[in-house]
Amino acid sequence: MASKADTLLREYKAKRDFTKTQEPSGGKSSGKGYRFVVQKHDATRLHYDFRIELDGVLKSWAVTKGPSDNPEDKRLAVRVEDHPLDYGSFEGTIPEGEYGGGTVMLWDEGTWEPLGDPHASLEAGDLKMRIHGHRMKGEWVLVHMKGRDSKRKSGPPRENWLLIKHRDDYARDHETLTERFTKSVSSGRDLDGIAKGLKSKKKTETPHDAVWHSDKQKAVDNPVPAKRKGKVADLPAFREPQLATLVTSVPEGSDWVFEMKYDGYRCLAAISGEQVQLFTRTGKDWTTQFQAIVPPLTRITKGTALIDGELCAFNDSGRTDFSTLKDHLSNGGPLTFFAFDLLEQDGENLAKLPLVERKGRLETLLGKVESSSLVQFSAHVTGNGQKVFDTVCREGHEGIIAKEANAPYRGERTRSWLKIKCGKRQEFVIAGWSPSSKKKTFASLLLGTWEDGKLVYRGRVGTGFTMESAHQLQQQLDSRARKTNPFANVPRPIARNARWVTPELVAEIGYTEFTPDGILRHPSFLALREDKPAGDVRLDTPEATPKVAAAALDGKVGIAAAEAAGIKLTSPDRVVYPGQGVTKADLVAYYAAVAERMLPYIAKRPLSLLRCPQGRAKYCFFQKHDTGAFPDAMKSMLIEENDGDKESYFYIEDLAGLIGGTQMNVLEWHLWGSRIDAVDKPERIIFDIDPDEGLGFEHVREAANIIRGDLEALGLETYPLVSGGKGVHVIAPLRPKIEWPETKQFCRGFAQRLAEKYPDRFTANIRKVNRKGKLFVDYLRNERGSTAIAPWSSRSRQGAPAAVPVTWEELQSIQAANQFTLADAAQRAQQPDPWKGYFDTKQSITKTMQAAVDD
Repeated sequence: MASKADTLLREYKAKRDFTKTQEPSGGKSSGKGYRFVVQKHDATRLHYDFRIELDGVLKSWAVTKGPSDNPEDKRLAVRVEDHPLDYGSFEGTIPEGEYGGGTVMLWDEGTWEPLGDPHASLEAGDLKMRIHGHRMKGEWVLVHMKGRDSKRKSGPPRENWLLIKHRDDYARDHETLTERFTKSVSSGRDLDGIAKGLKSKKKTETPHDAVWHSDKQKAVDNPVPAKRKGKVADLPAFREPQLATLVTSVPEGSDWVFEMKYDGYRCLAAISGEQVQLFTRTGKDWTTQFQAIVPPLTRITKGTALIDGELCAFNDSGRTDFSTLKDHLSNGGPLTFFAFDLLEQDGENLAKLPLVERKGRLETLLGKVESSSLVQFSAHVTGNGQKVFDTVCREGHEGIIAKEANAPYRGERTRSWLKIKCGKRQEFVIAGWSPSSKKKTFASLLLGTWEDGKLVYRGRVGTGFTMESAHQLQQQLDSRARKTNPFANVPRPIARNARWVTPELVAEIGYTEFTPDGILRHPSFLALREDKPAGDVRLDTPEATPKVAAAALDGKVGIAAAEAAGIKLTSPDRVVYPGQGVTKADLVAYYAAVAERMLPYIAKRPLSLLRCPQGRAKYCFFQKHDTGAFPDAMKSMLIEENDGDKESYFYIEDLAGLIGGTQMNVLEWHLWGSRIDAVDKPERIIFDIDPDEGLGFEHVREAANIIRGDLEALGLETYPLVSGGKGVHVIAPLRPKIEWPETKQFCRGFAQRLAEKYPDRFTANIRKVNRKGKLFVDYLRNERGSTAIAPWSSRSRQGAPAAVPVTWEELQSIQAANQFTLADAAQRAQQPDPWKGYFDTKQSITKTMQAAVDD
């Protein structure tokens, strides 16, 4: 009897003779959930084949323009015959004359989750899903346009669907997927490279190359040959670069190093002996455009390296200058590559190493560098940031980059890299121009930035152009002419005579300031930026510098609070956070500021304390038993331990307890999940998301959302806490009804089910060897005697961060778990409670819930 998959593949098989072809006729599920794949197919017409696993086959749609992450785009997706599962691994060529002849690229792959019953949704023509791909992420929907299907010469009509992105954290206001990603997610090659059978650019993966032909004698398999002794290794693959956050002032302390901010193109250099490939910030291969710098890069190493840097050119004043760089790129002038980070060397991933260690290895790799060399090591200065900034600005340079000395490399915008500019400049989208009565080119350009899906008008620029650059730019404007106004808000007198263009060009503009209504003052055109997508251009608004918490917390307030609590504060001026200059008195002031928010979660719970008698940079230790000598405000009680012995555990009741602990050098407060009057019955469960090194915070944030959704489906409301470290705690308050063993059983079952449901994303195994590329869901905090960081507690970590409660809405825009400094947290504590309703949440773990996770 034929299986369901065999039945579904009848149309696919009817088009192929499997006695003559090597195309797959079936394939088994990997057992890892619903598979998802997109294949870029250069056939009669270039298109993208979108495929999802269901019922043992790949349901398939041909998406003409490819997927778009802009929810406003509704991409036509023509449903085609179901394909076998093995088809989803194919990358290679199909000769002309064969069905689907052309080049096939594995453009994206991963897993998908149906949001609802997939069979009923497919039948209804409204298939909602959550996709976990390398490139396509978040929620999407396929909608059948019933009544608009295409007729065929024979057989039923071809179904026309729409592929649409839902508006979520992964949505963009301008489509970027297909323009950002032009290479295989499997082999790192473009379509031309696949067609020519070029070798894979990824070390760890073999491309699924094959030439399909109806004659088996002509069919050829093209696996990548094994690496032979003495053969040059593959080029390192592109990685998303780390980006800096614009701030208003220079951070202080020895934890920071400072580099020159170069005025050029961001460039990642992938090197393998004499082979070199150069990438822009967005992953475009610009080896040809940057060809002038290739020869000196080929002499760096006989092995492999992935180097992050800036490609620059010097103007007549000896400064890096973007306009000069553009001229040199067009006329063959000299280029200089400033290397400032080393991400990979001889196959070893260095991203998890501290910055100063990566830079040390980079300097050693480059060797002795002459001042005339076209490849330069970007030197840095440790500390004295303000002096560095003042000197750089005085000499007419653009500014500086501040970097946390011991931070790992993360491929996203972070606050461990900060940019501080001497003058004001940023990118704007060109979406129109005003004509001139005196010349053949424009009088001024109309500029804007994207905000909440709308292009907001930011003013006009009419200076900074040469006659030649104005003529060249006018040609680009004319080629993008359109009749409709792309802006949301252009003043009527300007709009009356304006000429509109499709908003694709990005200009870098210098200016003095913004008017109160957001219009540029004294703008001047600097250059076009071809390396930055127009859809990503938003106002680069400076954030507050993660400076010194003491700037917002007055040590005098801390001393007064200690006196009011009857606690003698010894050594109030002793610095406990050397990188930020935070003193013991400052920390007491912090707890005085957050006590009203913090005490409901920590008071009358058993505690473990992290004490750092010489400050966070020195020796620290955990203490859970009261050994005496603590202020009276630090109370204790006897609790029977698992071995039957009773030990004295700390607890506090009020602000005086927090101050007493701070006097005894407590930098972190960790609490049980139960109260002192019912230690055996937990009042909450907690899932701590611990990412593997190299995974960005966006993975943690997405994981928290998944855990929230799965717990919500079981009937449990949750609250997120950014830990002040690397992860997020997802917390569900409980009525203290069941005891610890049952609670742990539920949490273990939930974590294991999560790991089984998303095997490529989660692990419930504590061993680090099982965490590679995954997130560990720590459920072990849900047992008697285990603790977790208290909400609003300070952390003994670089940057003086705090563990801060947030709303689920806020979490979507948070960029790091250690984003909130003590000063930030103190300010938040005066605002509306992000966990309002926490103690009103009346819920318990039921037998039904337990049964659901035990299945």
